Amino acid sequence: MTSLCQEIVKRSILSSGQVILMILAANATVGVITETNAEKALEPAKAGAMNLWSVHESWRKRVKELRAYQADIATVLRNGCFSILPATELVPGDIVEVSVGCKIPADMRMIEMLSGQLRVDQAILTGESSSVEKDLESTIATNAVYQDKTNILFSGTVVVAGRARAVVIGVGANTAMGSIRDSMLRTDDEATPLKKKLDEFGTFLAKVIAGICVLVWIVNIGHFRDPAHGGLLRGAIHYFKIAVALAVAAIPEGLPAVVTTCLALGTKRMARLNAIVRSLPSVETLGCTTVICSDKTGTLTTNMMSVSKICVVHSIKNGPEVAEFGVSGTTYAPEGFIFDNTGVQLEFPAQLPCLLHIAMCSALCNESLLQYNPDKGNYEKIGESTEVALRVLAEKVGLPGFDSMPSALNMLSKHERASYCNHYWENQFKKVSVLEFSRDRKMMSVLCNHKQMEIMFSKGAPESIISRCTNILCNNDGSTIPMDATLRAELDSRFNSFAGKETLRCLALALKIMPMGQQTLSFDDEKDLTFIGLACLIHHERK
Repeated sequence: MTSLCQEIVKRSILSSGQVILMILAANATVGVITETNAEKALEPAKAGAMNLWSVHESWRKRVKELRAYQADIATVLRNGCFSILPATELVPGDIVEVSVGCKIPADMRMIEMLSGQLRVDQAILTGESSSVEKDLESTIATNAVYQDKTNILFSGTVVVAGRARAVVIGVGANTAMGSIRDSMLRTDDEATPLKKKLDEFGTFLAKVIAGICVLVWIVNIGHFRDPAHGGLLRGAIHYFKIAVALAVAAIPEGLPAVVTTCLALGTKRMARLNAIVRSLPSVETLGCTTVICSDKTGTLTTNMMSVSKICVVHSIKNGPEVAEFGVSGTTYAPEGFIFDNTGVQLEFPAQLPCLLHIAMCSALCNESLLQYNPDKGNYEKIGESTEVALRVLAEKVGLPGFDSMPSALNMLSKHERASYCNHYWENQFKKVSVLEFSRDRKMMSVLCNHKQMEIMFSKGAPESIISRCTNILCNNDGSTIPMDATLRAELDSRFNSFAGKETLRCLALALKIMPMGQQTLSFDDEKDLTFIGLACLIHHERK
C-alpha cells in the first residue's frame, strides 16, 4: 500500500512538471506568433503613406534622426572677418551671424539685431506651431523653460525672419538638443503595470505556498516515526514530498497562458481599428493609461499649413455679395485646384481680378522660400509656414494668359515648378522697400515698382487690415468701390465665422497705389488701403 502511494505521488509530480513545461512552451509560442504577425502587418503600413512609430524602434536610430536636425555650416567671425566654416568647428565664445533659412548651429545668446525683428521656428524643440520672436533682453524668470529664453537661439531650430548675431554658449552635448539626445540614450525600459502586478502576486503567492509547505511538514513531524515509512529519515522525506506536491499544485500554471491569450485577443481587436501593436505588453500598458498628453504640431498635425479657403467681395449691385473659393492640396507641393462655392473647379483662376491680385500679393509680400528637395522627394519651406502657404497658393492660382494653362506648368521640372509663378511676379514687380511685420501693427507691407507705377502690397491680421481699408476690389469686373459700414460688417462677420466656427487662421490682403517715384515706406502709408480678400489657412491633421 505504501509503495502504491509513493508511486502515485511520484507520477503526480512528474505529470505536474510536464504540464508546466507544456504550458510554458505554449505561452512562448503564442507570444512569438502574435508578435511575428504584428511585424508582418507593419510591413505594408511602412510602405504606405502612414507614418507608424513603433515602441521597439531603436534608440540609436532616433539619435541619428536628431543629428539630422543639426546644421552643417555656420557663418563665424574668425580673424576679424566672417567666414563659412563647418558647424563642428564652433566653440563657446564664437560670434555667429544668422539669417532667414539658417539652421542654428549651436546654442547661442543674441548680442546684436541686424533687422527689425528675428523670428525662429523652434517646433522641433518645443512643439510650437508658430515661430517665436527673439530679442536681446535676458529673461528674469527663475527655472526658465525653453519658451521663456527669448534671447537664446537653440541648436537645430531655423530662422524664418530677420538677421542677427549671437555668441555661442553651448555645443554638442551641452545644447538643448544634446540634452535630449543624452536623455534618450539613458532611458531604461520600465516594467509595465501588468508585469508589476504579476510580480507582486508571484512574490505573495510564493510566500504563502512556502509557509503552507513548512506548516504541513511541521504538523506531520509526529508521524515521521510511523512504521509504514521505515524510519525517521524516510518519514521526513515522505512528508517533504507531500509538501512539494502541494506547492506544485498551488502554482497557477495556466496564468501565463491566460494573460498571453488575453493580450493577443486585445492586439487582434486593435488591429481591426488600424492600431498595430508589435509588443503584447503595450496592449495592457495602454489599457492602464488614464491621460494621454500629445504634442499637436507634427504629431496630430502634419506641421504643414495650406490655404483651404479664399473669401472675396464679388459685387455690390444687389447688396454685398461675398464669394468663397475652396483650395485643394494639403502639403507644400504646388499641386491643387481652386473651386467656386458650388464645388466646380475653376479652369483659369487668374482670370478673376481678386484671385489674380491675391496671387500677386502672396508672392510679393513674402519673405519665405519654397524649394524642391530631390533627395527627399518633397517640397520644403524656408521661412514662416503661413508665408510659404501663400506662395503655394500663388502657384495654384497660376498666371494670366497662356501661362495659366495647367499643361504648360505641368511640363516644368519639379525644381522649376516649385516657385515658377512666384518668380514671375517677382520679375514683374521690383521690390523697393519693406515694412517688416511687427506685433503692434500685426501686418507687413512691401513697396513695388511696376512699369513706372508704385504699388504697396500689405498682408496681416484681418482686424488690422480691414480697419485700414477705405476701398474694396470687386471680383466680377475688377472695379474699386468705397467700403461702407455694411461691407465692413459683412467682412467682419465672415472673418469671425472662419476663425471661430471653422478654426481657420485668416490673413487679409490689400494694396494701395502710391505716388510715383516713392522709394521708402512709413507706418503712415499703411492707410486708405484697397481690400483684396481673405486667405484662410489650416493645419492639416495627420492621417
